[in-house]
Amino acid sequence: MLRQYELIEKVRAYDPDADEALINRAYVFSMKAHGAQVRASGDPYFSHPIEVAGILTDLKLDDETIVTAILHDTIEDTVATHEQIEKLFGSSVARLVDGVTKLSKIEAQSENERQAENLRKFLLALSGDIRVLLVKLADRLHNMRTLRHIKNEDKRRRIARETMDIYAPLAERIGMYEMMTEMQTLAFRELEPDAYASITRRLDQLHAAGGDLVSRIGLGLQLHLADHGLEAEVTGREKHPFSIWKKMAERHISFEQLSDVMAFRVIVDSVEGCYRALGLIHERWPMVPGRFKDFISTPKRNGYRSLHTSVIHDSKMRIEVQIRSRDMHAQAERGLAAHWAYKEGKPAADLHVPWVDELVEILEHADSPEELLEHTRMAMYQDRIFAFTPKGELIQLPKGATPVDFAYAVHTDLGDQTVGAKVNGRVVPLRTLLENGDQVEILASEAQHPQPSWLRFVATGKARSSIRRFVRHKERDETIELGRKIYEEIVGRLPAPLASEALGRAIAKFDLEDVDALMMAIARKRISDEEVMEALMPGSAGSDIAPRPSAQRQAISIKGLTPGVAYHLAECCHPIPGDRIVGLRREDESIEVHVIGCDQLASGIDADWLDLAWGDESEGGTARLSVILRDVPGALGTMAGILGAKGANIINLHLAHRDGSFQTFHLNVEVDDLAHLHSLLAALRAADSVSSAERL
Repeated sequence: MLRQYELIEKVRAYDPDADEALINRAYVFSMKAHGAQVRASGDPYFSHPIEVAGILTDLKLDDETIVTAILHDTIEDTVATHEQIEKLFGSSVARLVDGVTKLSKIEAQSENERQAENLRKFLLALSGDIRVLLVKLADRLHNMRTLRHIKNEDKRRRIARETMDIYAPLAERIGMYEMMTEMQTLAFRELEPDAYASITRRLDQLHAAGGDLVSRIGLGLQLHLADHGLEAEVTGREKHPFSIWKKMAERHISFEQLSDVMAFRVIVDSVEGCYRALGLIHERWPMVPGRFKDFISTPKRNGYRSLHTSVIHDSKMRIEVQIRSRDMHAQAERGLAAHWAYKEGKPAADLHVPWVDELVEILEHADSPEELLEHTRMAMYQDRIFAFTPKGELIQLPKGATPVDFAYAVHTDLGDQTVGAKVNGRVVPLRTLLENGDQVEILASEAQHPQPSWLRFVATGKARSSIRRFVRHKERDETIELGRKIYEEIVGRLPAPLASEALGRAIAKFDLEDVDALMMAIARKRISDEEVMEALMPGSAGSDIAPRPSAQRQAISIKGLTPGVAYHLAECCHPIPGDRIVGLRREDESIEVHVIGCDQLASGIDADWLDLAWGDESEGGTARLSVILRDVPGALGTMAGILGAKGANIINLHLAHRDGSFQTFHLNVEVDDLAHLHSLLAALRAADSVSSAERL
């Protein structure tokens, strides 16, 4: 454990103006607060916050962050209070300690909920000050270093999995590569002990057989550059066990087939030197196609800059080479911490991290912990591509992103209003996958709104979250509207006019919050029609009660409601406007709409039947047809021409079977109403090449 004077010396080595008295005061306060507490290893608990502070001194962080690390467990694990911390160490330190404390108070049931709630608090705290994240990452790193002391295997594996899924990727996203690598290695050792042991054993064998091969290759690289007048610092290493295991899994190869187990780093003085070194290396050794990446001209989202290439070395081994300037190296080693600027001895805490802002926006709208974890995992793990706006602004997206993802990345409102897109000047479908370097122009309309179908192809958490939020709100609004229509029909069946206070009495009886909650319950059949009638007018639901003379059951109009939201059209009969329709209402399900003569209605014996009507000016629907064509040239074109001339759009076409001189096609066609469908069928039947045309 670091002694008090050793910790002070480490801080003063990079920050001579650090507040030594503040750190000393924190050291003594934390030691007294934790008292006789011990860790699973048997060490004094106080050793943990001091080691966390030591990790942060290696990152050259400011004195407030070091003090936060020393105090980070005091509020949660001792009798110390937020007020005490604020009084003794100032409001800034108290706020940071409180932020770290909030991350540790996880009270959820399932593992996914626990992880997601952890991440939720994590990012909400992080959005205020990035130093909260840095302290938490250092805290997790030290816990992983001492993980072996925990006797419960399930607990060790849970902590390791959480580290692999959440903390290591977060460290990577802010450029803390060394921290990320150590976390992954420690977690990998716990989660896959056999694989870890096998890979480390083979690395030892490789090292024993090759001797100082890494040193010799590194020296050869350095001498080659020096011979051409370029001074460079070259270091080499064997890749980490988890990195090797991941490549073996991704490529489905054995350790012996994995050729690039060595990586070398070339550090020069300038950007120009980076590209010169790249040229000299490619001139001397053949490059492996597809393995060159330029993160200098297009930096990673976390600010990482470097040139990556793989070459075939003299020993016929494939080696990986990273080339960077000294400034880039500092950024790669220490991530955001390398940008920590001091102004009159105080750090600039207004660092802007775009991906954090993006995830915090997702937090506000995630409907469940699982959904939150899905979004944030997507945002953290996927490879990125670069696309440009018409004005040349660079937008970074995950691989597999579409124009809809691009629109949401620019602005949520633009995503909501997207109606089309141009990629490199050409109009393309919204599900088109974007590629590196694409220029994307979004076509928008204020009358547009997010479409549920977009969920089938969007790739970003932000887009998925925004679409789901709209769908949830629309589903709620339309379910309430449908419930209101059913309620009005129920009221029409009452034997007498309804008293003004009856609605309030019914809401109270069902213990609901408001009118909307009642309408939602009616639409979802959480309460029956008879229960509603009895609550509105006691005694009205009896079979011997005669309805009032003016009462009669009215068909409930679905006009203004969107198919697929409050109700859905049954695929067995494909109802269209003009059909007489009924709805099957089951508890906590949307209404299932059938044509009155549908054979599948017999399966609705467990549901309430609703007499439905389309209402005026319906928006049309999809009819399913079976058309038998004679097997003659142009028959299919004739059918398509007839449908097009009648203003019908084919949205799906399938050759069901071929029988001698006839072909049977099943097709889905967009029609205005039943009269439009009959007109189509009549026109098809009149064609010589059409043997028959029927509605399915």
